[in-house]
Amino acid sequence: MPATTFHIVHSSIIEYNYIGKRFHSVLVKATSDPGKHAKMNELTRGAPGMKRPQQTLTAERVFGSSFHIYVNRAVEDFDLPLHSHDFIEFAYVAEGKGFHHMENQVETAKKGQLFIIPLGISHVFRPSSADAQKNPLVVYNCVFTPQALDQVAVLIDDPHITEQVNRLKGASLSPSSIMDATGAMEPLFVKLHQEYALTRTGSHTYLYALLLQLIVEAYRLQHELPTLSVSSEGAAHFSHVLHYVDRHYGDDLTLSDLAERCQWSERHLQRLFKQHTGQTFRSYLQNVRIHHSCHALRTTQHKISSIAISVGYKDIDSFIGVFKRIVGVSPQTYRRQFLI
Repeated sequence: MPATTFHIVHSSIIEYNYIGKRFHSVLVKATSDPGKHAKMNELTRGAPGMKRPQQTLTAERVFGSSFHIYVNRAVEDFDLPLHSHDFIEFAYVAEGKGFHHMENQVETAKKGQLFIIPLGISHVFRPSSADAQKNPLVVYNCVFTPQALDQVAVLIDDPHITEQVNRLKGASLSPSSIMDATGAMEPLFVKLHQEYALTRTGSHTYLYALLLQLIVEAYRLQHELPTLSVSSEGAAHFSHVLHYVDRHYGDDLTLSDLAERCQWSERHLQRLFKQHTGQTFRSYLQNVRIHHSCHALRTTQHKISSIAISVGYKDIDSFIGVFKRIVGVSPQTYRRQFLI
């Protein structure tokens, strides 16, 4: 045990210093009180039912005034507390598995997963084991300011990407995670990291170009279904289809539309649904929609008719009928069970 341990108080600051091209967290206000240190460890590990300390990182401290992109490759640990920042972060899990604490939610983090953390969202990564050498959680981080987005915006001529950039700059974007279904993310993050670490002629220009590519690839993963060949029938490939359904369940999805996007026949796609989910496409979509409607009924005060529309039902009677068949009670009865 080192002689000096650290205890974070509300007035303390995490300063991210540019040392060896990596963030090094400096926890100001050290203390040698082992009891307080033990309590801090418990808090930063995200103990259930306990309020975790939170730090706010500012762009001024991280970037300075010259350049507005930072990239690193870090082995996550239990030292960094829950934190928010006034810049945007794209975090890609390169190795291992662990957990991502975001606001009041915890999500499993695994290799190939991209996390998009907007402005002002508190979050932190935690490895699945305290033994970082045996079970490391390795994450690439690309963080950038709204000013960096202004730099790349002049190159964009697609309204969808322009809208995405504007959402990243504002407060309207929700945090999200995406699986790298196309395999495009890891080599892109490797390039970003290499270019940032080895400053060469044109590095800043190249990094802005890579940032724009990152934004476009992330948008495609979120909103487009990859084209799959008929031979790509494994569970890993079919998961792209399920991921697409889970993203677009509120749209007017049909088996015909999905088959066209996959370049498969409807009959073949229906067979894959039965093989991998045990359900027809229609049943699977209904279950996804009802699952999301249950979440909305528990956590919001939205009208049931509005919830029905948001999950893809234009007719309230159809929604209520499907809901009762799957859940066993009406939406009204289900919601009352969660009222205090």
